[in-house]
Amino acid sequence: MALYPLQSVLPVTQSPYRIHFVPLSTSLFISQGKISRPVHSTIINSTEISNSQPPNSFRRSANYQSCIWNDDYIQSLRNDYKGDFHNARAHKLIQEVSMMLKEMVDVGEKLDLIDSLQRLGISYHFDNEISTIMKCVSKNYYKNGTPIRKDLYSAALEFRLLRQHGYYVSQEVFKNFMEEGNFKSCLGEDTWGMLSLYEASYLLIQNEAILDEAQNFTIEHLKKYIKKENEINEYLKMLVEHALELPLHWRMQRVEARWFIDAYKKKLNMNSIVLELAKLDFNIVQATYQEELKHGSRWWTNMNFHKKLHFARDRLMENFLWTVGIMYEAQIGYYRQITTKIISLITIADDMYDVYGTLDELKLFTKVIKRWDINAIGQLSEYTKIFFVALYNTINEIAFNVLKEQEINIVPQLKQLISVNQNYWKQDGTTSSTYHL
Repeated sequence: MALYPLQSVLPVTQSPYRIHFVPLSTSLFISQGKISRPVHSTIINSTEISNSQPPNSFRRSANYQSCIWNDDYIQSLRNDYKGDFHNARAHKLIQEVSMMLKEMVDVGEKLDLIDSLQRLGISYHFDNEISTIMKCVSKNYYKNGTPIRKDLYSAALEFRLLRQHGYYVSQEVFKNFMEEGNFKSCLGEDTWGMLSLYEASYLLIQNEAILDEAQNFTIEHLKKYIKKENEINEYLKMLVEHALELPLHWRMQRVEARWFIDAYKKKLNMNSIVLELAKLDFNIVQATYQEELKHGSRWWTNMNFHKKLHFARDRLMENFLWTVGIMYEAQIGYYRQITTKIISLITIADDMYDVYGTLDELKLFTKVIKRWDINAIGQLSEYTKIFFVALYNTINEIAFNVLKEQEINIVPQLKQLISVNQNYWKQDGTTSSTYHL
C-alpha cells in the first residue's frame, strides 16, 4: 500500500501476469522522507498569554512541520490495477482457492492453508468457508476428553486459529507436552513446533501460567536456532527471525501481508495459485487505498485548514495509514474514509486544547460542543467557529449517508456521542488523552 511511485517488479509464479509491488512499511516511508518524525514542541511562557483574545504573536506554538504529502501530489498518483481485467483474474483465482478449501480432507492441511491466507492478507475473500471450517474444528476439537492433535506444531496452530476466530480453548491442551510443570526439553529440537507454540502463546488471557511459560521456553530455543550455522531451511529461519522481532498477533496485518508474500515464495510446498492471488489482490487493494486517499485529500484541502487553522497538524496521510492498520479489507473503504476524517478532526481539537487555545475560549467552545448548537457559533472565536462548523458538517454528512444507504437515522446517537462524551470534552475546557469518538 505504498502510495508513492516506487515500483519493483515481482513476477507471479508460473503465470503470464507480472505484478508490480511497492513495499508497505512505515519505517520505509520515514527513510524516504514521506512521513516526518515527531518534532519537539516549543511553548511560550503561559504567563505571557492573557485570558481574553490574545494576538496570534502571543499564542503558543508546537512548530509542527508542514505535510509533504500535498494534494497535487496525491491526486497525481496512478495505478494500473483498477480495471476489470485484473478484477476478473482475481475473481477466477478466488474461486480456485475456495474450491481448494472445500475439497481438502485433512484438517491439518486446511489449517495450514487458512494460516497462509491470513498472513497473505487475502483471507477476507473466504470468510464463509473459513468460518465453516473453524466451526467444525471447534466441535471436533476434543476426542475422548483430549485434543486430537498429537504433535506440537499442529496443536499450537489449531489453538491459535481457534482463539483468533473467537473460540475459547483452554491452555490445558498443552499439558500433554509438559512434565513436572515444565515443557519437555526434547521439544526444543522441534523448531516448527517451537515457532507455532511461540505465536500461540501471545493469545494468552489473564492468569494463564502455561502460556507464560510457553513464551519463555520457546523464545529461548528459537534464539538458539537462529544462531546455528549452515541452516538449510531458509524459509523457517526467516519466519523465526521475523517472529522474534515481533509476534504475529502484534503486527499490522497489511504490512505483514507485504512481508509474507516475499517469504512465502521460499516455502518448499508453496501454492502458486495462492501466491498469485496474494500479489494481485495486494495491488488491487492498493489502488483502492489510493482512490480513498485522493477523496480524503480533496476533503481536507476544501476545508482549507492549513490556512485557517495554521497552528494544527496537517496529518491526513498518517491518519489514513492508521485506518488501514485497523481495517484493511477492500470492501470497507467507506469506513476508512470517515474514520480518517474523524481522526483528523480530533487531531485539530487536540492542538486547540493542548497548544493554541486560551482557557476562556476553550470553556466556551466546550459548552457549545456539548449542546451541539450551530446557532451558538456567533459566540465563538474565529478558529473555534471554523472548527465547529467543520465538525458539525462532517458528522451530519456521515448521518446522511447512513440514512440514505440503510434508512436509519443516527443523528441523535452521533449528537450524543459528541456532546455527552465526558472522556474527551471536559467542563474545564481540557481534553482527555483517551479518545472515544
